[in-house]
Amino acid sequence: MPTTKEGPSARQQELLERAYAYSLTHGLADLSLRPLATAIGSSPRVLLFLFDSKDGLIRALLARARADELELLRRIQEQHDVPPGLEVVARELWTWMSAPERRPLMTFWVEAYGRSLVAPEGPWADFARSTVDDWLELLEATQPDPDAVARRTGVLAMLRGALIDLLATGDLERTTAALEDYLAD
Repeated sequence: MPTTKEGPSARQQELLERAYAYSLTHGLADLSLRPLATAIGSSPRVLLFLFDSKDGLIRALLARARADELELLRRIQEQHDVPPGLEVVARELWTWMSAPERRPLMTFWVEAYGRSLVAPEGPWADFARSTVDDWLELLEATQPDPDAVARRTGVLAMLRGALIDLLATGDLERTTAALEDYLAD
């Protein structure tokens, strides 16, 4: 009789949330199980048992971050009865992404995105590609014209570039002005 794997236990979910909060502050690049475990009230052995490996934990953390991203995209789609247009949604995305309280999440996202590009076979596999697909899907829902794929791609690229610039400089006024200038064209 085949067995099916149950969902995560309450303890696994609790530790995942704590590890996620930790990784938003400390990043993933130099993630070491011992300091992480100490910080979240666990042990490396427990983390390895619950997540199978360090890579398994990283995959779980990336899935957790992606869940936040997908929730945002879902909320934006649901708040409009009629597609509001590409520029409106781009501004809503920027407002959400550029909020000071989201900086740790956005820094985490940029780190994971970059790691996915340079280590495509590891636990980061497909993170960047999946993110691009998710965001383009939302943008397509706001502007379903099949001939407008280049415009949607440009808006997505502008959002990503402005975000990276914002995270590097902290200059919200300048990056927002650049985005507004792009969207006005």
